Amino acid sequence: MNTISQLPPTARAATSRPSLGSKGERIVPVILSGGSGTRLWPVSRESFPKQFWPLISDRSMLQETALRASGAAFSAPIVVCNQDHRFVIAEQLRAAGIDNARIVLEPVGRNSAPAILAAALMVAEEEPDAIIWMMAADAAIARMDELQAALSAAYTAAQAGKFVTFGVTPSKPETGYGYIEVGAPIDDVPGAHVVARFVEKPDAATAAQLVASGKHLWNSGMFMFSAQFMRDEMATYEPAVLSAVTRAVGARRNDLDFIRLGVSEFADSPDISLDYAIAERTRHAAVVPADLGWSDVGSWGALWELGGKDASGNVTVGDVVLEGARNCYVRSDGIVTAVVGLEDAIVVVTEDAALAMHRDRAQDVKSIVSQLKRAKRHEAVAHNRDYRPWGHYDVLITGDSFQVKRMVVLPGHTLALQKHMHRAEHWVVVHGTAEVIRDGETRLLRENESIHMPIGSVHRLTNPGRIPLTVIEVRSGRYLGEDDVVRLDDRYGRAG
Repeated sequence: MNTISQLPPTARAATSRPSLGSKGERIVPVILSGGSGTRLWPVSRESFPKQFWPLISDRSMLQETALRASGAAFSAPIVVCNQDHRFVIAEQLRAAGIDNARIVLEPVGRNSAPAILAAALMVAEEEPDAIIWMMAADAAIARMDELQAALSAAYTAAQAGKFVTFGVTPSKPETGYGYIEVGAPIDDVPGAHVVARFVEKPDAATAAQLVASGKHLWNSGMFMFSAQFMRDEMATYEPAVLSAVTRAVGARRNDLDFIRLGVSEFADSPDISLDYAIAERTRHAAVVPADLGWSDVGSWGALWELGGKDASGNVTVGDVVLEGARNCYVRSDGIVTAVVGLEDAIVVVTEDAALAMHRDRAQDVKSIVSQLKRAKRHEAVAHNRDYRPWGHYDVLITGDSFQVKRMVVLPGHTLALQKHMHRAEHWVVVHGTAEVIRDGETRLLRENESIHMPIGSVHRLTNPGRIPLTVIEVRSGRYLGEDDVVRLDDRYGRAG
């Protein structure tokens, strides 16, 4: 039986990753990047949720997750995601040095069981006995040496035909997590135990009892199993999911660097989580207990707990000034933010929204987002910054019949060849070099040079250089909506 050999534990920082040597097949990391992270509003929003933000280090949560599963013991990762986030994911993986990742696009959301099954079926096509490590894109792990030991035990258990979950030593009674009751040790698999039962998210009193018992662990939501095991268990417990996802995988097609699952076939799958589909029903469930310093980073209170604190217990991020504040989390992604005399508070400021609350009410942010959605507020779901396959833009000013934007085009990238029926545009290059096509004529613009695109003109903007191109765009016209575009040619396959 193959096992993963361990290197000596090291006291590396949270941004490190385990270096595992392999004596056999490599683990296939499968990362689920879904959800909107509304409990971390106003930073996390549907258009750019928490896994894409640098919340615990200078890397995004997605990058941290992918880097934990890189090295000799791991295959290139598979990331299953919302198709609207595909270009952000591809760029963040590239920036982190993650090569050859397979990015699988869900045409519709159907929860974690169909998503992970799609990845497992693709892995099984190449190697049915391959071991998959499934994890969410937005969790934090502080203790890499403990993770390394847990992976070794879980790998051995998965090769022995177990469905392995990673149980986290609880640091306090927590009502936001499910729990696992630990059963007897498993023979021949040091470090692994039988799962006695899974416990749904408890109330406060029950959570305190579970932690006091010493027999219960937090359910991290990370699993390890073989590709063939997942296919077999789905056939037993959720044949409708297996049927729909098998057809969706069979109908998949490549789109640039992405894999698109069959749309109607995937939509036919029942909506069900992996916990309900397999974890709580399989007769082969195992748990590997580990003190990982794990958190799902599910609230601003969690980020206060994870952050480095000053002498007064405050965690600050960005342009922040404090006077007499204690045990606060204060973050500014925009203007200077001053906090005076507050205790146990959370204050978060972005360019277009501000949030202030007591730390004990951190879970109530979802209610605020719901109110904003009912009011059809743009701030509920999107930022002023909008990410595109070529880079991003920020809306700076919007007035009567005009709008000012800052566009950043990545090196070697290009906007669609397009025209507009209701607006004219004026571009000013402020950093880098721009190649502009206007009605068949090509011009090269450098810093402090500009060009005008009248209504109806056919134009395209390209960054031919090696540094990001920054352009100020001034739109003028009676209608300035993003849907006023006719794309005539687009490298990224967008229509309309």
